[in-house]
Amino acid sequence: MEVADGKISNVRVIRGAPCGATWEVVKRLIGHPSDDAARKIGLETQFFCSADPAGWDPLYGKSPVHFAGKIHDKELKKQLRIIRGDHELNSIDFGDRE
Repeated sequence: MEVADGKISNVRVIRGAPCGATWEVVKRLIGHPSDDAARKIGLETQFFCSADPAGWDPLYGKSPVHFAGKIHDKELKKQLRIIRGDHELNSIDFGDRE
């Protein structure tokens, strides 16, 4: 992921939701303010997720749609913290973890 001028400028998805929502959502993040990106990815993931929203998980007490939104929100926040925490780092490649 890359941020330029306070906006998401690039996102590379290595592993996303099985339903394909991740790839649809990241297209909508480009140009969006990074400060609001976590909220947007969580909501948009729920809109594009094809999981049954009525199928509540008995362990987490949430539907798979809400769970997917939270996972995307959490991961985007994590990547933004990494980018903002190191002034030398302005891009991240999520691939090739050995």
